[in-house]
Parts: sequence; structure tokens; C-alpha cells
Amino acid sequence: MKINARTHLEIRLQNLVFTLLFLGVIGLVGWLSTRYSTQFDWTAGGRNTLSEASVKVLGLLKEPVKVTAYAREEKALRDRIGEQVGRFSRQKPDLSLSFVNPDTQPDQVRELGIAVDGELRIEYQGRSEEVQDASESAIANALQRLIHVGEQHVVFLEGHGDRSPKGQANHDLGQFGDELGRKGIKISLLNLATTPTVPDNTSVLVIAEPRTKLLPGELAIIQSYLDRGGNLLWLAEPGELHGLEPLAQKLGLSFLPGKVVDASAQLFGINDPTFALVAEYPPHPIVMGFQAMTLFPTVAALDKAGDSPFERTPFLQTLPRSWTETGPIEGKIKFDADKNEREGPLTLAYSLTRTKPGSESKDKKPESPAEQRIVVLGDGDFLSNAYLGNGGNLNLGLNIVHWLSQNEQFINIPAKTAPDRSLNLSPIASSLIALGFLFFVPLALFGSGAFIWWKRRRR
Repeated sequence: MKINARTHLEIRLQNLVFTLLFLGVIGLVGWLSTRYSTQFDWTAGGRNTLSEASVKVLGLLKEPVKVTAYAREEKALRDRIGEQVGRFSRQKPDLSLSFVNPDTQPDQVRELGIAVDGELRIEYQGRSEEVQDASESAIANALQRLIHVGEQHVVFLEGHGDRSPKGQANHDLGQFGDELGRKGIKISLLNLATTPTVPDNTSVLVIAEPRTKLLPGELAIIQSYLDRGGNLLWLAEPGELHGLEPLAQKLGLSFLPGKVVDASAQLFGINDPTFALVAEYPPHPIVMGFQAMTLFPTVAALDKAGDSPFERTPFLQTLPRSWTETGPIEGKIKFDADKNEREGPLTLAYSLTRTKPGSESKDKKPESPAEQRIVVLGDGDFLSNAYLGNGGNLNLGLNIVHWLSQNEQFINIPAKTAPDRSLNLSPIASSLIALGFLFFVPLALFGSGAFIWWKRRRR
């Protein structure tokens, strides 16, 4: 092909147009990438994506959130903080992040009590929380604490061998108490023998299975607290009520004799017949949208008894293959109606509500809740350190406390558990992987190279 001056000019114009179009496409792709992003999280449990719980917390924040990270000029640390906080800001655009070098602002760091390099200060509606661990759960819990208007005080009764929210024994509630603290709820203990009154700022009073009998004066203090409209969580157990029989009568409830036996538990590999399962939930605010099964070891069944000023609503019930066993739990057991045993479904928990006494008074503060709430449950083991991690036990306990303290917006925000990030291989699998990388992969590369060399030699 003979190239003349005109053809040469056309080729140069084509090359110029191609170059301009190519640069324009590259610029357009770059411009689109800054405005539209697509991310995929293929990790186990989606640990690089905000959980539904965190997204729900962000949905409760109606105003801007300011996050200040006190981190030195270290790229790895700042990138990690920016990546973690960025997950929240993508869901809530008015959540901002700024960095402060603590070395250049020593007075401010000292005034705020910043103690860790990379510590976060989260501000919302004039309140602030400090977070030393820039993880999703820590940030989400801090945001949830900031949503609370006023402090929530959950008071646990002690002095009678009760389950302690600060104890570490298997039967205690230490882990549950720690989780309540992370949610911004204040935990305290009350011994009525030394402090003969329930504090006025109590959001919920918890009676967690006393082992010795309460004195009549202590019971009178509890009843006076209820008469004033106080909220109560009563975790009982099968057998003796240790002086709380008048309280059950006042609430219009009775505990059925014996222990609940649930044959359905065997379907899930649980050989102990005294473990009761709850897999279906009624349309009650505490368990609305609740899907996880809950497990109750050695639980008592409840029933309505006589009249009550409260509206009594069951919200935890066993499956039909259950009954109250009044005999010893040994050998082969079966339902026997002649022994005053009750066949399932059985009610394990009631919620009780009524209008607070005196709530119609003109002097009553308008922000004070007008409804009194009580939950009575025939088991305390499900929140103990030994069984808290089973099924949805932890989330159910949190839902109960949130409902009792008039914080329904936090119900069904589950506590996120960390996924298993470890890879456990058998000795055979480890050996095969080692042989593969040490011998098979190099041999495959060598073989492919030799084959390509041989093919070229034959040309």
C-alpha cells in the first residue's frame, strides 16, 4: 500500500482520535469509580460487612455522629481505623471521621483521658463515648449507649444465694451482666438487709433464684416497690419459692409442680430430658421477629391463678411433646396424668402489664413511662455462664431487659458473635498440602516448561 501525504495525515488523525477516546474512557471509568462502588464480602460470617444489628443501631441515630480517632501518623493503624469506621459511614453518610495526632495535642489528650494510641471518641447529641478497640462490636455498642437518654439501672437482689451478675461461677450471670454493661446499662446489687429500700432510679429489679428464704420484711419492701409501679424480672426454678409465694399470688401466677420434660430435645442430640426447647414464638413485643431456638435447663412451668390487676400474657411455650414430671428423673420416664402431671404445650414465661398506679396524676412527669411491666420466668439457668451461649438465650435475655426498661427500639438487636477464623486441618490434609507445594507444584511448572520447549523444537 502506497502511503501518500493524505493517507499519512488520516492515519495520524485516527491515532489522535483513538488516543483521545481511550483517555476519555479511562477518565470516565475513574470518575464513575469515585461515585459508584461495588463490594463483595465472601468471608465466613460476613465479618467484613456490618451485621444487621449494627445497621439497625445506625437506623436509630437521627442526627449526625462525629468520630475522632486519636492516632499517631502510622499508616497501618489509620488505615485500619478508616476501614472500620468507613463501614458505618457508608450506611450513615453523616457519620464523619477525623484524625488527631496525640503527640501534637497533649493537653487535649490529657483532658479527655485518652490512654491508647488509636482510641476513638464518638460524639452524638452532646454526649460522647470512648472506644479503645476499633472493632464493629465496640463501635456499635458505643453508639447504642449514646442513644440512651438517661441512665438505665438494673438492680439485682442479693443476700440469699442469688445468681450474681458479677460472678464467674457456672451458675452465676457474670457474662450476661457484662453484656448489659456493654449496652450502657448500669448494674448494681441490692441487699435488703443492709439497704431496706429499692432505689427510686431502678429501671428493673431482678430476683434471680434466691436459695434461702426471704424475710417477711424483705418481701414487704419488694411488694411496696411493685405497688409504686416498679418493673420486675423474676427468674425462678422448680421447687420451693423461698418465701416468694405471696408475690406469685399477688401477680396471679402459680408454678406447676415438677420439672418440665421435653422429648423434642432428643431430636437435637440433647440426652438430658430436663432441657426444654422453645422454637416457636407468639406475636409478643419481646420475641417479635425472634427466630433462634432457646434452651432452658431444668425449668418450671407456670399458669394463671385467680384474679390479678395485671394483664398476663404467655410468651414462651414448649412444644407439644413435653410434660411436667413430678417423679424422679431416672430410668424410663413417661407422662402420667394420675400423678397430677400436665401435658404440653407448657408456658415457661409470662409478661404482666398494667397502668402504673397514679400515672393519671397531674403532677406525674410526662416523660415517665405510664406502664408497669413484669416478667416471670421459670428458669434462671438459661442466662447463666454455663448456658448463655446456647441458641438465642443471650438475645432473649437482652430483649427481656430492654422491654422491661421501656426500650423496645433495641429489641432484636442481637449481640454479634465473632466467627471462627481458625483453620484446623488433620495431619493427612496438612501433609498433602505440604507435598503439593514442595513437590507437585514445582514438578507441574517444570513439566509445563519442558513441554513448551519440546513443542517449539519440533517447529
